[in-house]
Amino acid sequence: MTVNSITRYFLVVALVLAGSGLPATIGAAQTATVSHAGSQSQTEARGSAAARIEPLRPGFELPNGQTLHYEADWRFVTAGVASFHLERTGSQEHITGSADSTGVVALLFRVADRFNSYFDAKTLCSYKLIKHTEEGSHRRETIITYDYSRGKAVLEERNLKDNSQKRTENDIPGCVTDVVSGMLYVASLPLQQGASYSFPLNDGGKTVTVRAHVEGKEQVKTPAGTFNTIRVGPEGEYGPLKNRGGVWIWFTDDAQHLPVQMRARLFWGTLTIYLTSISK
Repeated sequence: MTVNSITRYFLVVALVLAGSGLPATIGAAQTATVSHAGSQSQTEARGSAAARIEPLRPGFELPNGQTLHYEADWRFVTAGVASFHLERTGSQEHITGSADSTGVVALLFRVADRFNSYFDAKTLCSYKLIKHTEEGSHRRETIITYDYSRGKAVLEERNLKDNSQKRTENDIPGCVTDVVSGMLYVASLPLQQGASYSFPLNDGGKTVTVRAHVEGKEQVKTPAGTFNTIRVGPEGEYGPLKNRGGVWIWFTDDAQHLPVQMRARLFWGTLTIYLTSISK
């Protein structure tokens, strides 16, 4: 199991949106189903044009003060654990997230990642993402700042192994989400049956468009309980979502839209991430 396999799926898929690196450009606009007629480039152009982040819709409340705990299974063994906690401070929301490999998987490949995501409580635009990643022999400190006044995502990264540093800037639109807050952004959408939503996501590099398709409803049982859920299938050109066998997220079919289960079907097997408990 590789670094990207564990970390990206825990955080983009498990915590948002969705493990992770999602496309750098994530928007929340509902779009009509695109006809298969026409070229692929035309379809992508239409999707990119529609991609945007919608502000928090009236009546929806983010799960402030709650900590969601997850476990991940791979080939009938527990591969790791993940969690995130959301708190509001003034006009900002702050997500604290973690992802760790466990058991046999940890012996094969150690992952101990910590994330802090800051975004606007009303517009849902990301302000800053701080990542401390320990993945096998790789150890890095990364800070991504979203400078909307200049239209740039500024990435500053330090390699903790050799103390080398790099700084890059990439273009962003007027509002983006990041790979940690992205899942909560998807949860904030109406998630109407059969709808598709496109939004821009940025992880410090090129902004990408993520498309979230509402596929159907079903009942899901996890250690945290049995839930009526809405199944969403995200896709895009970012890391875990690009050219993969399939990724799905199950949100509760209620006012909160809590992510209770995620599944990634890849060439090396299926990884299932499920909610184990909720604490405050």
